[in-house]
Amino acid sequence: MVLELLAQSSSEKQTTNWSHHIQESMECEFLGIHAPNVVDLSKNTEYASQAALWGIEGLPDLGEIYPLGGSADRLGLVDPDTGECLPAAMLPFCGRTLLEGLIRDLQAREFLHYKLYGKQCIIPVAIMTSSAKNNHERITSLCEKLSWFGRGRSSFQLFQQPLVPAVSAEDGQWLITKPFSPVSKPGGHGVIWKLAYDKGIFEWFYDHGRKGATVRQVSNVVAATDLTLLALAGIGLRHGKKLGFASCKRNSGATEGINVLIEKKTLDGKWAYGLSCIEYTEFDKFGITSGACYSNSLQAEFPANTNILYVDLSSVESVASSNSEKSLPGMVLNTKKQIAYEDSFGNCHSVSGSRLECTMQNIADNFLNTYLSRFYQGVEDKLDTFIVYNERRKVTSSAKRKRKHVDQSLHQTPDGALLDILRNAYDLLSCCDIELPKVEGNDRYVNSGPPFLIFLHPSLGPLWEVTRQKFYGGSISEGSELQIEVAEFMWRNVELDGSLIVIAGNVMGSTRIDANGEPMLQYGRRCGRCRLQNVKVLNKGIDWSCGENAYWKHSVQRFEALKVILHGNAEFEANNVILEGNHVFEVPDGYKMKIISGNSGLEVQLNPIEPNMMDTGSWFWNYKINGTHILLELVEL
Repeated sequence: MVLELLAQSSSEKQTTNWSHHIQESMECEFLGIHAPNVVDLSKNTEYASQAALWGIEGLPDLGEIYPLGGSADRLGLVDPDTGECLPAAMLPFCGRTLLEGLIRDLQAREFLHYKLYGKQCIIPVAIMTSSAKNNHERITSLCEKLSWFGRGRSSFQLFQQPLVPAVSAEDGQWLITKPFSPVSKPGGHGVIWKLAYDKGIFEWFYDHGRKGATVRQVSNVVAATDLTLLALAGIGLRHGKKLGFASCKRNSGATEGINVLIEKKTLDGKWAYGLSCIEYTEFDKFGITSGACYSNSLQAEFPANTNILYVDLSSVESVASSNSEKSLPGMVLNTKKQIAYEDSFGNCHSVSGSRLECTMQNIADNFLNTYLSRFYQGVEDKLDTFIVYNERRKVTSSAKRKRKHVDQSLHQTPDGALLDILRNAYDLLSCCDIELPKVEGNDRYVNSGPPFLIFLHPSLGPLWEVTRQKFYGGSISEGSELQIEVAEFMWRNVELDGSLIVIAGNVMGSTRIDANGEPMLQYGRRCGRCRLQNVKVLNKGIDWSCGENAYWKHSVQRFEALKVILHGNAEFEANNVILEGNHVFEVPDGYKMKIISGNSGLEVQLNPIEPNMMDTGSWFWNYKINGTHILLELVEL
């Protein structure tokens, strides 16, 4: 394994080119670490668009893998009713749990596939849970409560990772809760591959006709933003790659590793190359600075490892089934975690603890390519591994730790993750000729709320070039709130000063009961719809002075708001009107409501939708592929 090959005492210095000359009879003569060449999606935009289209087209060949077994102690999440500790997947973020957010993102990609190809595509999801904090039971219960998200129980496989005992980082003694009962924690997500093999997950994916899978962690709330995830999968599928990383610029001091290009000279004189990573827990071992990025710092030169992966299932299975140490990649002793526990006398302890972990992404160490001669540049194009790179807030922003009252940093907190979501909203909508306040640095909002709240359902895109064709013109004033929960939506010259909330029961389609008696979401059928043209929305909106507001939860007090609630296939339209003050427009299933200016103010028209339009609606967006891009056409029936 790479980390074993690199193992040196912390006192050993690095050479200036970060190469290590290691004489190990069983491994290699020479090993070098280099900054990797990446596929930069932010610069090569045409190729990025093409790769995303490959990803959309390839969805029927893909599965999704979620490693959700971690204990997430830094979040300090507890059930408000029982006081029990909760896993990260249950964090209420932006109005829903983090797990629900993962599925929303996935369904948005499936909806985009449907709009382009007219075919229903349900991606099978494998979730690794654990017994920590009743993780497995709570995740199962949530899925059951939400009827398996309208996807059917058979599209999910849950499997539990084992717990490993913890020792004190100071003296190496076992941490004990009572006699013969060590404190146990999840042992890292690297066990996922062997466990998936042992539990038949690979065969299950094959039974669903899958060739590859995308992997993302629950705490990263922006991983599916725009085209990064689709481009990652598209390149992997199109070019038959074994593994791909999604990467970005690394933030100094972040608890994340780095992606590297590995170079080895084998004992038979050949040269082996591959893309891999070094975890942040190993930085001290290699003398990698963890403070400010100095000119000779690896952190300044190398991109971040974000744990967003594409994997070829058969390639990973061949390693996972090897019945050797390769099936548990990146073995490390993590000594950087605080462990809280209660001993047999009821005394509470919080100590610096250690546990043996393995790292999911280091499965890449098994996919090196071997050549007869050495490469000095450009080898990345020939490898079975690859890296896509994008702007950081389109790749990673994590809700990993609870913000403390005295904490002046929002880094890796839900508060900081929300600000990145709002920055993305600014970048998205400001290119639609919509004026809105810019989101400044995190320091500006340590003691105040954000400049606005904007939450857009991912099915409005999820590709930004799709979303931008649904929005154009107008403004969003500072202190405003915009929430759009419907895919078939149009905004033309809307001026918002206050709160505007549009909620549809059928965001992307409607559910039908299948032969097994389960509700199944049918994309595109009986969707809710909303069109706003030349509209001014004026109300008092959010009470920004309320101390109970939790903006990252989207739990706020309002003075006034304009709410549009669409039941079933209901439609709402407002044209050339000023909507001032507090309003709730609730449209029943099967009806269309129009708001226009009348002689004595607003005129509300409510009419039944024509029978032949019940499934399709009176209008819809038609998606077409034009070269490497997607064009939308408004179709009125």
